Amino acid sequence: MNKFKSWFRIFVEYLKCEAFLSEKDPHSQMPVAKRKPGGWKCMPFIIGNETFERVASFGLTANFTVYLVNKLHMKQVSAANLTNIFSGTTNFAPLVGAFICDAYWGRFRTLAYSSVATFLGMVVLTLTAVVPALRPPECTEANQHAGLCVGPSNSQLSVLCISLVLLAIGAGGVRPCSLPFGVDQFDPDTENGRLGLNSFFNWYYCTSTAAVMIGMTVVVYIQDSISWPIGFGVPTVLMFFAIILFFLGTRLYVYVPPEGSIFTGVAQVLTAAFKKRKLKLPAPDDAEEQEGFLYNPSIRSSRVLRLPLTLQFRGLNKAAIKCEGDVEEDGSIARPWRLCTVQQVEEVKCLIRIVPIWASGIVCFVALTQQWTFAVLQSLCMDRHLSPHFQIPAGSIGVITLLAVTLFIPIYDQLLVPLARRFTKLESGITLLQRQGVGMVIAVFSMVVSGLVEVKRRKSALAHGGMSPLSVMWLAPQFILMGIAEAFNAVGQVEFFNRQFPEHMQTLGTSLFNCSLAGASYMSTILVTIITNNTSWLKDDINAGRLEWFYYVIAILGVINLACFFVVAHYYRYKGMPEIKKNDGELHHPLL
Repeated sequence: MNKFKSWFRIFVEYLKCEAFLSEKDPHSQMPVAKRKPGGWKCMPFIIGNETFERVASFGLTANFTVYLVNKLHMKQVSAANLTNIFSGTTNFAPLVGAFICDAYWGRFRTLAYSSVATFLGMVVLTLTAVVPALRPPECTEANQHAGLCVGPSNSQLSVLCISLVLLAIGAGGVRPCSLPFGVDQFDPDTENGRLGLNSFFNWYYCTSTAAVMIGMTVVVYIQDSISWPIGFGVPTVLMFFAIILFFLGTRLYVYVPPEGSIFTGVAQVLTAAFKKRKLKLPAPDDAEEQEGFLYNPSIRSSRVLRLPLTLQFRGLNKAAIKCEGDVEEDGSIARPWRLCTVQQVEEVKCLIRIVPIWASGIVCFVALTQQWTFAVLQSLCMDRHLSPHFQIPAGSIGVITLLAVTLFIPIYDQLLVPLARRFTKLESGITLLQRQGVGMVIAVFSMVVSGLVEVKRRKSALAHGGMSPLSVMWLAPQFILMGIAEAFNAVGQVEFFNRQFPEHMQTLGTSLFNCSLAGASYMSTILVTIITNNTSWLKDDINAGRLEWFYYVIAILGVINLACFFVVAHYYRYKGMPEIKKNDGELHHPLL
């Protein structure tokens, strides 16, 4: 135990020293060296860490419900509820992790602590499969079906919950910080940095998807067919290597220090604008002239983009009106709840503009989540044999979508983007909003194709006694379309949040992507409940229902959502874009 404490103390001291080699520690007066962004030199360590972590975490949890039922002898409903609670918690935990990262720890330290928490959670969960005392006694299959098996004791459940809490803590820190930390390693002021950043988003999502695919196939196969201890032990070992790989790059990384709570800054702008709501803005129709009258000091950080004043949501501009007693003699703010900078005001506007775009992404993910629910039920009633001796597991059919994402992203990055760049003259080929819009259109088509395939499958199943002789590969077109839609929309969302959020809020932006996934799952559940209670489309016997109409409803919702997206995209202002005033006197907001 004393030896473990010594190693832990060394690890903590290492973090304190190494993480601040290139940044200012607010609690230290020691001088620090400035480090140039390493760009792609850092990516093997960051992307490698993310890839190993994804294989480990998804390989550990993909088969979690089966483990709870078969090895811990939990009731199916209880096991499903525990899995859903754990999944929802890990999707919302990044919001808390983003706050702690941006306000206190910074991205490197948050990633370091969270990776260790994930590893410890995996170790504890693996022990439940290895140590007989940490799980109920073995039970025959007959007794299990009869419900006669002894369930886990309170102490055994406590150990299980400890592992899940550690895993949730780890997910809360790793998921929102990994991508922004990679973004920090590119210099946005150079052409190579900007081009590298464009490719980084694509390759990051590509490798992450490939890792999830491996975790949900190879690791799940080991758990089901070989051994649960080995099936849990492999992801745990991979997570250990992920941590080692991450720390090998410490002398190459650029470290961006935390800049305080973002929520405090937002509250200050709203409060100051409310207190000064009765004041009149100078030059109300000219943003450039108005900016000269407002409080707009220089920005200290070279990595923060200085935002020009805009007239959109102009009521917030009043927060930057200087009144007597608001400014100290040295030019600093005397009363931060009555005076804010133009930069603070524009950062709050960024958040307001992003919310409608984020909300529109949730509906798109509702279509993409169907590949893991009703599509699995469809496959159970189809011929899943690829050869006389090999049958695709129903739960693995969605891997086609992951494979489509993995294969399409390099094609998009290496072929489609350079081709589009010739016509649009944009480094990214098409704009971030255009990329999301294309994904939404393809998602709608995927639901239409799903409905048409279901009509054919259902007719075939009813004609052959409930089991269709159609190959499960009939589902491949809809899965491929879903994968392409995900490559456009999901990657577009990730890049959009990271580029459009203010620099010190990018971790929060990444966490919103996980919230989109959680929101889509909840929205899909609500939609299923409403349709089940009011129609006969969704039944336990899939052949007795009309699943295609459920798919068509999602397609219709997708069309409505697409129309709303076009409206909010039309009025969206990209971060840092100045307003252009034409001869007619009207302000125009260019949509890139």
